[in-house]
Amino acid sequence: MDLQTRKLKAIEYLIGLRDEKLFRKIESTIVEVQKQQTSHRSEKPFSVEQLVDRANRSTRDYLAGNYKTQEQLEKESENW
Repeated sequence: MDLQTRKLKAIEYLIGLRDEKLFRKIESTIVEVQKQQTSHRSEKPFSVEQLVDRANRSTRDYLAGNYKTQEQLEKESENW
């Protein structure tokens, strides 16, 4: 069954639905999915310049000793 047919079947089901509680659940799920899709659309990939800049900053931090080891992070996370 193709997507278009499935959508039409879902619409037919919703038209005949009489259970308010179930409809509210479906409605809230739709709203949540729309929120997630909106937040994903606002995320933009880094440009090449941004990626290079982040890599350079990370390298400088590492060489300057500004980092935490895995063990340090694990110990720190125990207090979360």
